[in-house]
Amino acid sequence: MPSSRLKQLIHSLGPGIMMATAAVGGSHLVASTKAGAIFGWQLAGLILLVNFFKYPFFRAGVQYTMGTGNSLIQGYSEMGRGYLWLFTGLNLISGIVNTAALLLFSASLLGYFLPFELPLTTLAGVVMVACLAILFAGHYKALDALSKTIMVVLVIATVSAVIVAASKGSVAPADFEAPSPWAIASIGFLVVMMGWMPAPIEISCLTSLWLKSQRKEQNVTVKSALFDFNVGYIGTALLAIVFLALGALVLNGNGAELKTSGIGFSHQLVGMYASTIGEWSRYLIAVIAFFCIFGSTITVIDGYSRALAEANLLIQKKELDQRRYHNAWMLIVGGSAMGILLFFTSALMPMLDFAMVLAFMTTPIFALVNYLLVTRTKLPEELSMSRSMKVLSWAGLTYLFGFLAIFIWWKWLM
Repeated sequence: MPSSRLKQLIHSLGPGIMMATAAVGGSHLVASTKAGAIFGWQLAGLILLVNFFKYPFFRAGVQYTMGTGNSLIQGYSEMGRGYLWLFTGLNLISGIVNTAALLLFSASLLGYFLPFELPLTTLAGVVMVACLAILFAGHYKALDALSKTIMVVLVIATVSAVIVAASKGSVAPADFEAPSPWAIASIGFLVVMMGWMPAPIEISCLTSLWLKSQRKEQNVTVKSALFDFNVGYIGTALLAIVFLALGALVLNGNGAELKTSGIGFSHQLVGMYASTIGEWSRYLIAVIAFFCIFGSTITVIDGYSRALAEANLLIQKKELDQRRYHNAWMLIVGGSAMGILLFFTSALMPMLDFAMVLAFMTTPIFALVNYLLVTRTKLPEELSMSRSMKVLSWAGLTYLFGFLAIFIWWKWLM
């Protein structure tokens, strides 16, 4: 029956939705909205293009895991220990710095709903304890259910907000002309946006690990796994345009100076939206922002810790899937992130900028490694890379390495 097949496909949704939840944090709420706020609609095409070009490299995680039963990290280990060590080092830096930034981000938005003031570090600690409690209590099942709930709320609230904003019309004066994003001075912003759009390439490894866990708990077919991935991936691309629309309709051309930090910008977005549409919308936008960042925080803690645990076990040549390693890495990542917030808060933004630039610079490398891994592994015909996908992959690699060369040239000029 078609209805039963549809029900099975919906039930199988999981890793792709988690990927979307991890992706919509900094890249969507901050980068996409800021792109719309500064440049209007000019970067909509670039956002769709970078999502399109990265598609085969994120899809590689599903192809490899469904075809071999192993994670991409196991694949890196088989390609050579150097790939595994490179992945582990980058994952450790990204996991801790990104978790610290997301905890601080979540804490600042959580403060919107409290009738009294608490230090940001205290609120960040509350968020971290909540994330760890959910993850320790249920692991994959808890994260799966939470991710689906957050994404449903996020999509409904965000689309509703854009519809209201569109009905009000743009706040920009009729003669307002947005600056061009194609100037040399804008390259830094474009690099950060593309590095995290929809997410760093190593997120494909987290999708691979979540899929591996899902297969232990339920029957997953190739069709359902690809359906889940496509729903999550295409959904993140469309949500990026929705958040860009928020920035373009609400902030672009209103004359206010944009805050540079992610926290300041999110508060500014909430305040300006309320003044533009009505005070009633303040908590609607705050809820969108909080769910967006909280979902990213809990998913990032689980995903990066899961990846570090597997890499750790592979380096030591021990048996995989030891839960105590996953638990230990969640405590290490969460504890290290809180350490940054308690002792190095002033250095958080430079560290986050470093992590973003690092994500952009390593994106072409991990894209190439994922491509080589999938094309060199003997996979079932339905999972092997088609000719059209290979063409898209080479176009994507040309695009990513080309922009990396432009970035290096820009840095040299600076």
